[in-house]
Parts: sequence; C-alpha cells; structure tokens
Amino acid sequence: VSSTCLIFLCRTSSAGAAGPRLNNDRLYKFSYTTEVLVDRAKGSKDGSAGYSISSDVDVNLVWRDPSSKDDQLIQLVISNVKIKNVAPRSAKKNIFEGATTQSLLGEKKLAALERPFMVHLKNGKVSSFYCYKAEPASIKNLKRGVASLLQVQCRSGKVIENDVSGRCTVEYRAAQGQVTRTKALETCKTAETGFTTHIQVLGVSGESSSVTVFTLEDGFIKSAIAKETHILAVNARRTTAAKIVSRQSLTLVAIETGPFEAAGKNVASVVKSLDEKLFAVGVAAEKVKSQCKGCQSLFEHWQAVQKQFEPDSLSKAIAPRSFLALIQSIRKASKDAILQVLKHSSKTALPQVVDAVTSSQTPDSLDAMLQFLNFADPKGLVLQERFLYACGFASHPNERMLQALDISKGKIGSKDIKESVVIIMGAIVHKLCQKGGCELPTVVEVKKMILEGPYSTQVESDIQMYLLALKNSLLPEAIPLFSKYAESEVGAYCTISLTALQRYDVALITDEVKQTVNRVYHQNRRVYEKNVRAAAADVVFSSNPSYMEVKNVLLSIGNLPKELNKYMLSKVKDILHFEMPASKILRKAMKDMISHNYDRFSKVGSSSAFSGFMARTADATTTYSLDILYSGSGVLRRSNMNIYGASNGALLHGLQVAIEAQGMESLIAAKPDEGEEDLESFAGMSALLFDVQLRPVTFFKGYSDLMSKMFSMSGEPMNVVKGLILLTDHSQVIQLQSGLKANAEFQGGLAIDISGGMEVSLWYRESKTSVNNKGAMVVTGNVTVDMDFVRTGMEVSFETEASLDFITTVQFSEYPFLVCMQMDKTTNCSLVNSTLYFHESLTKYESLPSGKSYVSRRGHKQLLPGSEFPLHQENSNMCKRVFDSDWYGIRLFF
Repeated sequence: VSSTCLIFLCRTSSAGAAGPRLNNDRLYKFSYTTEVLVDRAKGSKDGSAGYSISSDVDVNLVWRDPSSKDDQLIQLVISNVKIKNVAPRSAKKNIFEGATTQSLLGEKKLAALERPFMVHLKNGKVSSFYCYKAEPASIKNLKRGVASLLQVQCRSGKVIENDVSGRCTVEYRAAQGQVTRTKALETCKTAETGFTTHIQVLGVSGESSSVTVFTLEDGFIKSAIAKETHILAVNARRTTAAKIVSRQSLTLVAIETGPFEAAGKNVASVVKSLDEKLFAVGVAAEKVKSQCKGCQSLFEHWQAVQKQFEPDSLSKAIAPRSFLALIQSIRKASKDAILQVLKHSSKTALPQVVDAVTSSQTPDSLDAMLQFLNFADPKGLVLQERFLYACGFASHPNERMLQALDISKGKIGSKDIKESVVIIMGAIVHKLCQKGGCELPTVVEVKKMILEGPYSTQVESDIQMYLLALKNSLLPEAIPLFSKYAESEVGAYCTISLTALQRYDVALITDEVKQTVNRVYHQNRRVYEKNVRAAAADVVFSSNPSYMEVKNVLLSIGNLPKELNKYMLSKVKDILHFEMPASKILRKAMKDMISHNYDRFSKVGSSSAFSGFMARTADATTTYSLDILYSGSGVLRRSNMNIYGASNGALLHGLQVAIEAQGMESLIAAKPDEGEEDLESFAGMSALLFDVQLRPVTFFKGYSDLMSKMFSMSGEPMNVVKGLILLTDHSQVIQLQSGLKANAEFQGGLAIDISGGMEVSLWYRESKTSVNNKGAMVVTGNVTVDMDFVRTGMEVSFETEASLDFITTVQFSEYPFLVCMQMDKTTNCSLVNSTLYFHESLTKYESLPSGKSYVSRRGHKQLLPGSEFPLHQENSNMCKRVFDSDWYGIRLFF
C-alpha cells in the first residue's frame, strides 16, 4: 500500500500509545474482504482450494470517555455479504454457482452476521467485544476478525495484545502515514491446543507469519491489509506439506453523516441502554463445534474396513491407511462404541484393532482397553502385549496412561506381561519427562520403583526387567546404576547396561563412567564374555574418547580372542570408512606405528562390523549397520542390525534387532572361549523399535529346553514385533486473524512384521540366522477450514511398501570358518532391499452441506528397483565358496 501522499496524523496520549479516533456524528463506510486458501507449499492462488467472503462494514462512534479521547465505544454493522470462490473457476467446478448468501448461510445465520455489534476501543486496543450471546460461534468469530483490523497503535514497539488469534506478542513499526503490525504467531496462547509427536525425525514442523499494514489519514484507518501464512511439513519428507493463506482487506470507501454520541457514564451502562441483549463475550475466538451430518458411526466404519485389518494385509499400504482412518473415528467415539468394535472383531483382526484403539490415546479409548483386557488371564498374552507396545509407542502419552499401567501390576497373570509392563513404563516415563512432566506424582513414583528395582530382588530375570525399563527411561540418575551393573558377573546385566549407556547424550557420560567402561573392555578386574567386551568398545568409541583411550584399544588388538580381534579390526575400519565422530582421534592414534602395524591389522576371522547409507535426501538420511561376532568355534555369538534416521540434526534409532547365542559349543564338541566355559546354552532375540526397547524373546534356555524345541519345532520364524504403529501424530488448531479456523492433522502409520530365527545343521556343522522385516508405511496430512456453511481443505500423502530380509550362513567345519551374509535365497551377497512401491498424492476439495462439492486429485506411483547396500568384499568371496555346496542335514529351528 503506497503512503507517499498521506499525512501521518496518529495522536498519542498520556495513557500510552494511542490508536485511531472516530469523530462524532460520522459514519465510516468500509468495504471488507477476507479469503482463505489451502494448497501445497509451493502452490499458486489460481490452483488453490478456498473461498472469499466480502461485505460492506459501517462503523460509527457510539460513546467516548470525556476524560480520554482514546477511550471509545464503536458500533459495526456488516451488510451486503457475498461468498464466492477464491480463484476464478468454471461454472461446472464452482460450488457457489447459483447459490445466494442466504441459501449458504441460512436465514438465521445471515441475520446474526448482519446484526450490529460493538467494540470497546481503548488506546487503539480492543478491550471488550459486545454481541448477542445466542449467535453461532462461527458468526461471532467472523465479527471478531473484522474487529481485529481496528486494533492498531501509532508508536513503534513490542506489546502483548488480545484478539481473535489469542494472546500474542505483537511488534509495531510506525512510519509516515503507515503502521506495520507483525504478530509472532508462535507466542499466541489459545484455549484450543493440539499435540505433536515427541520424536523430531518423525514429527511435523511449521513456519508461520502474520503481517498487517495500516494506512492512516486524519487520525483514522484508511485501509488495513493483512496476510497470514502457515506452512506445515513432515520433517523426514518436506514435500509432504500443506500451506494455509488467509488475507483480509478493510478499505475506507466514504464518510457520511452519522448518529450522535450516546450519553452515559461508562461503556457498560451505554451498551445496556442501547440494547439489553448485547453482552461482553470476550475478544478471543470461541470454539466452533463441527457437526457431521450423515457421518458413519464407529461400528459402521469398522465394518467397512475390517478386512484390511486381517494379518494378510499387514504388508500392504492399505493396512496403515485404514489404521489411521480408524484412529480418527475412535478419537470421536465413546467408550461403549469402542467396546462394541472390540467385542465384534474377529480373532485374527483383534490384535490390530487393539493397536488402533490404544494409539488413539483418548480417555475413552484407554478406559475401553482396560475394561476389555483381563491382565489376570495368562491366555490373553498376545492382546495384552499389543496394548503395552502401543502404549510404549504412544505419540503423546499422559500421566493417566502411566497410572493405568502402574495399577495393573498387581493383577497380571503372565510373567512375560509383567516384564513388558515395567519395560514399557520406562518408555512412557522418558516421553513424559521430555514434555516437562518428570515431577508428576505418578512419574515420580514409577521412577522410584525402577531405580530401586534392581536392588530389591535377587531374581535374574527381574533385575534384567528393571534394567531394560531404565534403558527406556534414559533417566540421568540411572547412569551410576548402569555403570555399576556394567561390571557385573552376569553377562546379560553387563550387556544391557553398556548398550543403555550408549544411548545417553555424550555430555552425561562422565570420566568416572568412561573409566568403568574401559575397565570392562580391558578386563582390569575380571574376565568378561566377548559380547560384553564388544559392547564396551562400542561405548568407548561413541563417548568422545580421548587419545589414550583410543590408543589403548588399538594396542589391545592382537591380544584378544581370535574373533574379537577380527571384530575390533572391522569396527575400527568401519569408524574410519563411515567418518563417525571418533574417526578423527582414531586417525591421530593410528599414526603411531606401535598401535597401527601389519601384525595387529592382519588378524584373520569372520566377525565383522559394517555401516552404510540406505537413503540420502535433502530432508533426511537413513543409515544401517550390521555387527556380527562369532565364538572361536564358529557359532554365532551376537548379530546386531541397526537402522537409524536423521533429520535436521535429530537422530532416531528406528530399528535394532539383536540375536545372541551362548553355550552352543557343547553341541559340536568345541572348546568355549575364555570366560565362557560355564555359560548355559541360550539363544534369543531382542528388538528396539523407534527408540523403545521391547521385551526380549527367548528361542531356548538350557540344554533340556534346546532338545525339547528341537523335536517340537514348527519350522516357522519366531515373531518379535507384529502390528500397526502410529509414528507421526500431529494435531493443531490454527485460529486465523480473520476469525476462520483451520485444523491440521498429520499422521503416519506403519504396518510391521519383524521375525527371526536360527537353524543349525549339526551333521554338516552349518548354521543360519535370519532377520525378516516387512513393512508398509502411510503418511497423510489433512488441513481443513470447516465453517458450518462451507468446508474446504486438502490432503497430501505418500505410502510405500518394502521388505528387508537378512540371512547369515556359517560353515564351521574348519577354521577360519566361512560366513555369508545375503538376502533370502538370492545369489547377491549383499544386504538388499526388495523392490520398493511408492505412491504420492494430493487432493484438494470444497463442499457445501447440500452435498455439492469440488474435488481435484493429483498423484503418481513408482516401482523403485531393489537397492544393494554393500558389505565388505570378503563377504562376496565367502558367499561364492559357501554356496558351491547345497544345504543338507538335520534342520533345527529355534
């Protein structure tokens, strides 16, 4: 707006920064327009969905305080209202074609909109807003939007203001004839709040701005032009984004003779004398209750999608898409309606329904689950554990959820479920502490329980349970406890404690803790198992090691057990190859020929450590790592597969699947390694998913259990995690300055199936371990501006399906034994991702209550070829040798 020819005549008063002043017996006639549009982040106005509302607005002075000219009561009257498309559109695509304002709004709402209302303007700020209480909230909000353009101060500076957007920090910049108001939208406090995912990598970030330019002449507003923009994007894929733009324009058209001021002592008495039905109803926007005519009930919705919740659909994108839609329905449903769906679900679909109900995270959904599940019944383990895992993955858990798990402790019939309850409580404590809820009464109680838990029992499995819960909680006060148990005589305690320490921020790892970890690796006080020492080495390298720490680790290579020697060499090479944080100090230490020479770095073996990139984009990076440690006899000791996601400096441990085995030497008449002579036969799997450690799964424990599993094997892999997970969950109410309100919902769902197993041929001294990962993911972003007379919005989404299977084959008939890592039964000796299906879509829509609608859809599908994620070259050479001969002998599946 040009102001070169205008005279700046805004006045100030002793009461502070003054605003516009109206003259007595004058009627100020304005034209007013507000429009809202939604589109993709880089979309243009012509291609957007949305609408505009235009009208005339008459403004006149009703009363002024004789002692203060800037204390004014103003009346506003809206008339000649018109509603149309925000962009030119053909009659066929124009939902407003042939419609009148009265047919769109209805006679009562139009009358309410055109009914006079009053604003108490004090020193340029809207102090009170007067209208009929019975008017619809949507109409009152539109009036508040008009009033927001009368609020202006003529002096530069920052202030806190109340308007339809809430209580916000606002900065004014005054120049000759013009004032620019910039509202810091992130500071606005409103009654309606949303929630967001606590994991930044999976979250949604936004940018917003609100600028209003006032042109002033003769002490009053000649024009006010406002533009407000909100952009929301998924952090991991910023093209999955939505933009909301709201514009307002108030322009003075004419000044005519108007009514005289009313007499009165104060604002309240004047308003009452003019119209007793006018009440002060507050400046901030009111909540508008959306009414859904003809919408499905929750049970009807469930009946329409129940086939997509059967196990056979879990590897397809339709499963997480249906999961997200069902969550939206559950969030609007009552406890009884939710129970009806739970009770009428098939046995095979019920676990997936439990995932959806728990992920909804409403008071009614939690109450329904607690009533439906009987924790005293050990036969209900599958459903109980699915409920607990969904609680662990909850996007915005509250104290009530933690309290519900705490209450259930005394009524649990299964030991496995008791362990899962405590472990998941640790994960919820971590999320609540992240949100500033560490001092909530239930959180304090649970923290005390898990911190004191390891000292309260002598039962090995219970101690492991508490350590895993603390590992999930990431409480800083648990670090000394982990440091103590890292030096335990029980290998499982050591491994859990060391892997937990690796998850902490490096700044929390003190020199005292580092000394403990180094003592474990170098066996200064006692002999440790190989996998414990390997875990200690991982902590050393990831905790900002000193030159001497790194040098001492290098000097140890060559004096370690054979396979640990090879593992450490491979780990060092991986750190250098992948440019990990420790690579710089490692290179410095390797300049010393005593610690870096051919004798140390030429050790043979089959253990390995390798990292690589799965995907790199402008928004996110996905990496994988695979560490495998064998015993000296050739039997797997530890296999550790990790997938990490990183975005904008944030890191997410997306997946960890660890398979451990011990005490297997007796099966092949081999000699155990040092420190492992008395270990009980054991094999099991542990999974960490999206930063949440899950309850470990045992394949077998003890020789008798091994023999029993051998003869009762099912031939199928053992499931570790299977179900539907809510990854992204962002809900936001955006109150626009125009009085319109936008709702933004971004959700991401994952259908996942992780299983693993171990096969052994005793006759041919050969073993196979497998980790099978199948998944489908859907992310959707919905933005709607839903007035009760028109609805506009958009949905942006993408979906993908993929599988990742990893198999390790070991022939231990001779030393060094042969190890081949491969994808399923292919001959490609690398870690391979199968063909990837990808679909991206954009839908924009407008609709009226009458059913008339406009929809625009765009999208594209891709089939991406399988990607090879290479391992070291020696793996390829070994695979050729391993598969020269076929697999024969007894197949033992654990």
